[in-house]
Amino acid sequence: MTQQTPRAASAIDRIKPPVVAVLLSATMRQRLLGAEAEAALATLAEVRSPAGSGLAAAELPDLLAGVTACITGWGTPPLTESVLTENPQLGLIAHSAGSIRKLVPMPAVERGPRVSHAAAIIADAVAEFVIAQLLLSVRPLHIVDREMKAGVDWHQIRERHLGRLLGARTVGVVGAGYVGRTVIRLLTAFRCRILVFDPLLAADAAARLGVEQCSLPDLFAESDLVTLHAPVLPETRGMIDAGLLRSLRDGAIVVNTARAALVDEGALLDELRTGRIAAALDVFDTEPLPADSPFRGLPNVLLSPHAAGHSTDTYLQQGQAMVDEVRRYLGGEPLHFEVTPAMLATMA
Repeated sequence: MTQQTPRAASAIDRIKPPVVAVLLSATMRQRLLGAEAEAALATLAEVRSPAGSGLAAAELPDLLAGVTACITGWGTPPLTESVLTENPQLGLIAHSAGSIRKLVPMPAVERGPRVSHAAAIIADAVAEFVIAQLLLSVRPLHIVDREMKAGVDWHQIRERHLGRLLGARTVGVVGAGYVGRTVIRLLTAFRCRILVFDPLLAADAAARLGVEQCSLPDLFAESDLVTLHAPVLPETRGMIDAGLLRSLRDGAIVVNTARAALVDEGALLDELRTGRIAAALDVFDTEPLPADSPFRGLPNVLLSPHAAGHSTDTYLQQGQAMVDEVRRYLGGEPLHFEVTPAMLATMA
């Protein structure tokens, strides 16, 4: 038998596929990357992952060595200046969560690598959650259900909880970013009056949204329901103070799915204790909310465990969106969810 001489490696043989690191714990990866996303990622690049079920900061140097792009998310250790400096070939950080402030040093966003995030995807989940909170606040079906099961008189329940129409209310939206605008879009279906406070919202954009712009004091004085969607910045920290809360009309409702730091929590608690207003709260100064928190004992507060942005569908959409961003980056296409330096000053 004639022995064949091994052929010389062609240029195509020598081209190595790009390497993409998935910097997620096994549990978070399973939640964020469905079978379709995993299959798509495998066709794009060699995929590198943590060896174990978790992910520690000490693993980052090895995981990022020679990597072109990485997918990050909740629980990913910070990509520090030293980590980025040691990996100048890293061209894209595709963050499957929202805020990047604790993940990437802000100066790094200005000089590279490029960064994308899934905040616009998460906004849909938060906005739907807010609509649910608003509806339960004006039509308290959760209380009706509880009383029905407790055997309270049928007619008494109906008379006690007549409720109000969301469409007949004035809703004040504080902040018209990703979430605020999505909430506004959903609210328009109810035909309620919508007031907005956002110093960065241009008049023509407000007109397209169909909202009325006003000052923060006027918004609080005129709204039946107020929903908060501003980022926490030096100028917004604690901006919802005792004076604004006192200016709310009797029976008003405050919804906060943004950040607890926007509100003077002590002042809110004092106002809620009077029973004059109500609230739906998803965020708190201390999380998890302590078992002895006075908020837990107030009947006029609807509580949730910082859950607004979380849903099974949203997780999968977040992961798919960032896999798509990796595909666009590797293919030289424009990114859809890029964080630009101009966005940093007003980002959560």
